[in-house]
Amino acid sequence: MPKISVSSAEFLKSYGRISDTAVREPVSITSHGRERLVLISAEEYRRLKQNDRVALHPSQLSEEEVRALEMMELPAEGREFDHEMDQT
Repeated sequence: MPKISVSSAEFLKSYGRISDTAVREPVSITSHGRERLVLISAEEYRRLKQNDRVALHPSQLSEEEVRALEMMELPAEGREFDHEMDQT
């Protein structure tokens, strides 16, 4: 939860000051005492959006992508999860 929290009424009255703060750190905007929105900088928003991932069904992969996955070597630390692939 952001350190700075303002009411929606205060946000509307002090948009300039609050938006300047949000460039440096997230600002929580509350409505009726409950957190409703978090204002962040455009740069932070873009950074977060870069982390978005889209799940694909295996049928959506090209043959080349399937071959690349088949040839992948998993990291050693992933071996502890091999048992989860056992058929029961």
